[in-house]
Order: sequence, then structure tokens, then C-alpha cells
Amino acid sequence: MAEKKKYEESHLYRLRHSASHVMAQAVLEKFSDGAIAIGPPIENGFYYDFELSRPLTPEDLEKIEARMREIIAEGQDFEYREVSEKEARRIFADQPYKLELINDILSAGTDEYGEPAEETAKLSIYQSGSFVDLCRGPHVDNTKEINPDAIKLLNVAGAYWRGDERQPMLQRIYGTVWETAQELEEFLAWQEDVEKRDHRRLIKELDLISFHEKGGAGLAYWHPNGGRIRQLIEDFWRARHREGGYEIVFSPHIGKAELWQQSGHLDFYSDSMYPPMDVEGIEYYLKPMNCPFHILMYKNSLRSYRELPLRWAELGTVYRYERSGVLHGLLRVRGFTQDDAHIFCTPEQIEDEVLRVLRFSLDLLRAFGFSDFHIYLSTMPEKHVGEPKRWEQAQASLRQAIEAEGLPYDEDVGGGAFYGPKIDVHVKDALGRTWQLTTIQFDFNLPERFDMTYVGEDGQEHRPYMVHRALLGSLERFFGVLVEHYGGAFPAWLSPLQVMLIPIADRHVEYAYSVAKQLEAAGLRAEVDDSSERMQAKIRDAQMQKVPYMLIVGKREMSAGQVNLRMRDGSVPGAMSVDEFITLAQEAVREKRPH
Repeated sequence: MAEKKKYEESHLYRLRHSASHVMAQAVLEKFSDGAIAIGPPIENGFYYDFELSRPLTPEDLEKIEARMREIIAEGQDFEYREVSEKEARRIFADQPYKLELINDILSAGTDEYGEPAEETAKLSIYQSGSFVDLCRGPHVDNTKEINPDAIKLLNVAGAYWRGDERQPMLQRIYGTVWETAQELEEFLAWQEDVEKRDHRRLIKELDLISFHEKGGAGLAYWHPNGGRIRQLIEDFWRARHREGGYEIVFSPHIGKAELWQQSGHLDFYSDSMYPPMDVEGIEYYLKPMNCPFHILMYKNSLRSYRELPLRWAELGTVYRYERSGVLHGLLRVRGFTQDDAHIFCTPEQIEDEVLRVLRFSLDLLRAFGFSDFHIYLSTMPEKHVGEPKRWEQAQASLRQAIEAEGLPYDEDVGGGAFYGPKIDVHVKDALGRTWQLTTIQFDFNLPERFDMTYVGEDGQEHRPYMVHRALLGSLERFFGVLVEHYGGAFPAWLSPLQVMLIPIADRHVEYAYSVAKQLEAAGLRAEVDDSSERMQAKIRDAQMQKVPYMLIVGKREMSAGQVNLRMRDGSVPGAMSVDEFITLAQEAVREKRPH
């Protein structure tokens, strides 16, 4: 991606890469028998993985950070040198993880982080002071370029070597560094907000979703509150798809090995699939994707050009094996529901269909409160299937759709999959973070593999165009993004509970329940807090649950047939009739106001 490349060429990237080496030097001075793994720059900082004799403490981090400042002040140069295999093995003779990386670089053509190398395999090191690392850089020239007042070690986390739970558990130290102390201060304030919005914490506090090791890692359990929001999302999704000319389909959760062999998944995707199960001597697999099932439905009868386009959508639950080390709340799971769809159309229809999908996607995302979009277009790689003419037409249709919407986009030349070009839609959340959600992907491979055809106007058989598209991505990941975007304070239309009625005293409970019935009859989700808690405690509890509307009712409200409205942000519109409140709430729900 263009943004990633720009970052990797920046001075800030060099600072962070250099800071990770300074940190590793400080750690090894404290733990001379420690083993080092990898230490790359990341989006807002850096980390380094260590195998140490004991767990690190907050006091350790303070001492390591203090030593880093001393190293920075020493003005150590970062010196680059290419080395032979023999010399590399001598330098890192007591570093098992580095020796493993040396083997990979030489045999598999990867870099020191295990990623595919962009150039011919070579071994290089960087040395600063007493610290030597297997590294291709880049770094700053001297440690004094790192601002000691703009560096901070953040926390320690466990991380399996290479994200594989079968490998040793290492200690990962996260840190950050910026050009100025003010930038660091602003980042730490932003980071505090990020932590407050962490969906893993909020889904527990709001009783939305849980995970259970006893039931299996990476599998989400939707509680009543979370289930209600999911149902609202799904109902809205289905209604919009019906309006958009889609047919809703359903497919099985398992398929025979023969199907996955024909689709190519067993050849190219088996590492991400669960092991097979034996059923009457035949191997079946949990589905990692829905597309082969939709193709079987397409091939169930002879298709005519008059039937096309076919737009088939499914909220299909799929299962993919992810290593335990990379599971991350709802953002990386092993079982998830894709908001999937496939479009089968003629070459003449493809431009209209792509534009239609893109507009549909943006409209759907706006309804959930996202408005800042950036598009990435990935084009034909050197190795590909399908005729170049088809690729050119597909790429042109994607590009024209983006430009028709006047959206900013970057083109990743040669970055498409071997089976077709695609566009990805990235959105920014309330904290300015970018999330990739929508994907619109051409596929020239599966129609060939499954010999898909339609009878054209000329009476001859033709190959249809096939487009995969997911608008929200997966419900689990999208929900995690949504929780963090709103900090758990969902807009009224998505809130599991929209109204909490709070009677001031026991004698006002009956009136509160009568108002609740009126609200429910008007389509609003309302409850009465008839506990023995004091009124202020009830208000605080409702705010903690992030209920959009609190209606206080006492003697005055009861005698006037009114309610006293209080918002979750603390504002108090005050007394109004029940009908006035119903109109206010219904408008907010209907218009899907973000707050």
C-alpha cells in the first residue's frame, strides 16, 4: 500500500527501528543470557521479542527506559555490514532465534521478520555499541538522532515465536518514539482513549460477547445484549440487500474434500482450514469460504443471459484455523460470519454491477456512522489466470467506479490476486484509525475450474464474470470495529436497550411501567429500573450501560403525564410529554443518528 511504503521511507520509521535496537541493547545488558527474536517498527512505535530468565516487571521497564536514554546520549553509530553465512552463524552462535532466521533467509528467501524478501537473499547486520542484530535496516546514523524526551516503553505482552502456540512463549516489549516530546504526549493521550475503547474490555463490561477456552479459542459467544445488536445489523443488512436486488441464499457448513480440491482450496489454502472429518469413509471439511457452494447452486440448472445478473448474498458462517498467537478478540477469530455475496453477470453488465456494488457499500457503511473512505485498487500480477483482455476490462470497471464516486484512491500495480483484480475500501474510525472493510474481488479462476457457463443471445455458451464482495467483511470483526468506533455508546437504533425508566420512589414504579408499555408499543426498547437503589445510583448504572435515554419519573411527572429526559452524555433536555419523547426517539432511530 502507498501509505505503508511512505511510512517505511520516513525518518520516523528509522527512528523507531533504531529505538528497538537501543531497547534490545539495554535488555541484554540487564539479562546477559537473554535470547533475542525480532524487533520491527510498527504503526505507532516498535517492539522487540525476548526470551528471558524471568518475567519482566514495571520496575524493569523503568530501568530499561532509563538505560536507553543513557545509550542515546552516548552517541553510538549504527553501522551496516553484509556478512557471510559462516560469520553470521559465528556472531549469533548463542542466539537460537537468529540462527533459525538465518536458515530461513538463505533457504526460503525471507527477511529477518519472516516476510518474503524483495531482493536476492543476503545476510546483513547492524551494530550500535555492543549490540549486533541480524538486520537489513534502515536506521538513523547515530543514537543522538533519537529524542530522549520523546521515547516511552508502554507495556509487556506474551507472544508466541512466529505466532505459533507450539513454539516458545516470548516476552514482547512495546515502545514508542516520536520526533518531539509534544507528539509523544499527544500520542499517549490518544493511546489512553484507544484503551478506553478497547472492544475486548467493553464487550465484557456491556455483557455483549464472551470467549471460552473450554469451548475453543477464537470462537465468539453472543450474549442477549450482543445478540440483539447483531440481529439489528443482520435485519438491516437483509432489508438493504433485498432493496438492492439481491437474493438471500443459505449453504451448508461442511463440504466434501472433492469440492475443495476442485476449488483449489486444498492446494492453496489447506493451512488455514480445519482438519478433515471422516464421514462413512469420505473426508469432509468445515467451509473456509462460501463461494464453491454458490457456484454449485449456479450450476444446478442451465443459465441464460436473460437471467443475469444473479446477485446472491449470504450471511455465511465460515471456519478458518488461526494460530493462537494471532487471535485478537473479535478482530481475529476462528469462526465468523461473512456478509458474503457473489455476482454472476455478462461482460456487458460488469461496469454497471461494479459501480452498483461500490455505491451500495458506501451507503451501507455511512448508515453505521462511517464517512471517511479511502480506496485501494490492486491490479494484475505477473502470474495470473484469465485472459489479459478480461483483466483490462475488469480493472477499468473498478477504476471507473472509484472515479465516478470521486473518492481518493491508491493503485497497487501488480498487487492483485492471481485470480483477479480487486478494490478494498478503508474507513477511518472516531480515533482516526484505518480499517479495511469492503472488498470487491474479480475471480477468473473459479468459473474456469467449475466450467461455469451461460447461453448467450447468440445461442452459444459463454463464461460468466464472477465477482466476490463482502461489504462489512465479517460480522465479528465489524462488530469489534463498531464497538471501538462508538466506545460502546451505540447510536439509538443499535443500542440493545434504548430507554431506561427510573422511578424516584416505589410509589412511582407503576407509572414507570405504564410508560414503558407505551414506548414498547411505539417500537422502542425500554426497561424499568425498579431496584431499591437511590435515583442517582440508578442514573449512574444506566450511564455505565451506555443507555441512550434515561427517563426520570416522580410525583410531578406522574401527575402531569410526563417524563424527565436525561441523556447518557449528562445533558438534561428536561420534562416533556410521553408522546413528545416518543417522537424524538423515533426520529433518532429512523434517521440512524450517530449519537
